[in-house]
Amino acid sequence: MSAWDWSEADLGALEAFLAKHGVAEGPLTARRIGDGHSNLTFLVSGSRDVVVRRPPPPPVPPGAHDVLREARLLSGLAGTDVPVPEVLATAEAGEVIDSPLYVMSLVAGPVVTTRTPPELAGRGREIGESMVDTLADLHAVDWHAAGLDEMGRPEGFNARHLKRMRRLVADADGRPPAEFAEVDAWLEAHAPAESGATLVHNDFRLGNVIVGTDARVAAVLDWELATLGDPLFDVGYFLASWPEHGEPLTPTAQMGAAALEPGYPTRDELAQRYAARTGRDLAGLRWYTAMALWKLAVLFEYSHRRTVAGHGDPYYADPALVRSFLDAASRTAGLTA
Repeated sequence: MSAWDWSEADLGALEAFLAKHGVAEGPLTARRIGDGHSNLTFLVSGSRDVVVRRPPPPPVPPGAHDVLREARLLSGLAGTDVPVPEVLATAEAGEVIDSPLYVMSLVAGPVVTTRTPPELAGRGREIGESMVDTLADLHAVDWHAAGLDEMGRPEGFNARHLKRMRRLVADADGRPPAEFAEVDAWLEAHAPAESGATLVHNDFRLGNVIVGTDARVAAVLDWELATLGDPLFDVGYFLASWPEHGEPLTPTAQMGAAALEPGYPTRDELAQRYAARTGRDLAGLRWYTAMALWKLAVLFEYSHRRTVAGHGDPYYADPALVRSFLDAASRTAGLTA
């Protein structure tokens, strides 16, 4: 058993917790699901199938992997036009296991990643367009009315986010690594003022939604990075994660390679639909897309360093993952061909 699995004792504690809250009766089994490499998601089966989210094994960086914040956000989105699972129970660290967790409903339907499931074959355009519509609905949520004011500070979001990301990999003098420097300088010089202030998912991509039998988004998953900020951050990230024919695949694009199949919309078509739905000006979208790729390079570099130090996810061991994002960011910014 690895540190990423549930021990027999932990499953027993979870069984008692779920029974106490009237969620499910044991005995339980748990298996990890999803393609993410941050907070951990498990399908827990007993008298009822539910989903449990918990942080990865320690050490956990300060402020990261806050699953209870994620649960509060999901609860705030309940009843809006954004489809999310229902939060069934939450637990503080030590209440069930040595870390906090939350339990949510299991939403039926596939997660589309490298291939479109047979039951959705030929419906790629509908899937892509539904994702755009869902993103537009998220950016239309009244976050004050939803009680989500605590989720972030939208004022000065773009410049602040750039600086915060840079600090994750900068040296003692605040300088980014040499291979990051050119894109970093371009982003700094071209950082736009915010296009607005909305809820931002910050990891909105094909592999983070459940698709229903009607080829529409049935639930948006993985809200760990959600905040209040510039909605075009989400658009840039979404497009950066959407693969395009003739381009090298970044690790994130690889996780959505199904979109290369015939029938799926192109990035440009997705962007045009978002603009039509929201009325937002996408003239500066290149900065947001380059920023998303550079940010992914930073996060992968940070995780790579943790793995090399012996306490990170082995997935990040290959430094070529970082280089892939940096190369894509450089091309998007027009710094390389």
